[in-house]
Amino acid sequence: MEQFDGYTYVEGGVCAAKGFRANGLNCGLNPDKEKKDLGMVVSDRVCSTAAVYTTNKVKGAPILVTKRHLKATGGKARAVIVNSKNANTCNADGEAKAERMAELAAAELGIPTDEVVVASTGVIGHILPIEPIEKHIRELTEGLSYDGNAKAAQAIMTTDTVQKEVAVSFRLGDVTCTLGGMAKGSGMIHPNMATTLNFVTTDVAISTELIQKALSEVTKITYNCLSIDGDTSTNDMVCVMANGMAGNTEIRTEQEDYACFKQALYIVMMNMTRMLAKDGEGATKLIECTVSEAGDLDTAITVAKSVIRSPLFKCAVFGEDANWGRILCAVGYAEAEFDIHKVDVDLASAKGVLPVCRSGSGKDFSEEFAKEVLSEDEIQVRISLHEGDVSATAWGCDLTYDYVRINGDYRS
Repeated sequence: MEQFDGYTYVEGGVCAAKGFRANGLNCGLNPDKEKKDLGMVVSDRVCSTAAVYTTNKVKGAPILVTKRHLKATGGKARAVIVNSKNANTCNADGEAKAERMAELAAAELGIPTDEVVVASTGVIGHILPIEPIEKHIRELTEGLSYDGNAKAAQAIMTTDTVQKEVAVSFRLGDVTCTLGGMAKGSGMIHPNMATTLNFVTTDVAISTELIQKALSEVTKITYNCLSIDGDTSTNDMVCVMANGMAGNTEIRTEQEDYACFKQALYIVMMNMTRMLAKDGEGATKLIECTVSEAGDLDTAITVAKSVIRSPLFKCAVFGEDANWGRILCAVGYAEAEFDIHKVDVDLASAKGVLPVCRSGSGKDFSEEFAKEVLSEDEIQVRISLHEGDVSATAWGCDLTYDYVRINGDYRS
């Protein structure tokens, strides 16, 4: 992982920060008893809480319930309950079931129902059986621990092949603070937001208003720059909970401590974004596209995302074919204003850098070296617009035979 001055990667995911417990288990939603399908994260203290959600007009019932809860509490929460295997979306009884999940968690934890965030992921349009959750809620809460992060991370996985966790520690004045998170997502991922469930916890003391501002701004340059397959899900959510247990002076203004907190949030969310892209359904390669020397941030983001979303280019990466014309084509149809005749493109990996385009025109290169560069499992696309000093990065993966296979029998 990329290193950042003043920030140290630590273990623990959502339990890395002080005062957070977690757990995960199989309650029976997933018939494979070896796979966890119900998870929980709980703070010892009430948290300033912020969230961003899917832009799909069809929204999962848990999102509607969570929005109501956070509005009722003014952005305060203590716990997250989440299930996989069933999205609880497009069901007539969906909101009642989501509310019941919150009630069950609240009753066991002895907290108000409105202080529970609810999330679900899995198949859309299937009725969510509430009985397995009712039957196992006590076991779930009794098993909460300060090192239960891995169990919770496993409980939110669907077609993911690996659990996704990252955490960092940093200093605010003379106080050591920690921020960590877990994520799930492998397919049906497309801006804006990417199709994922993401939970971030921190022991920083920060106002609800500023945590929401930081989350919205960091989401724009991380999760909103992630695309696997062009489909935007109905259940996307990023939730950040801050319990203040590090003991720093509460961040209420956009000063130095706020910038340090926001950078920590960026580091965790950026790394989880990369993990999500690399674990795309059927993926064999991570694609990272960085657009530099843009005139403004929106242009840089738009061009980078356009390349990452191109099915033809994704197929070329899978085939290890340096078909750079597909990159320039995607740059050209990006909805942004710039001079295509200034554009430079390089392909890069651990094997080296391959210049393929200068000033909008092709550059001779060795096909043998190109194959060597593209044989790696992490491929970089570097695009220079030569119109300013702003840059942005987007993340995606190659498009493979296995993507079709996985989604051809997803419900089974």
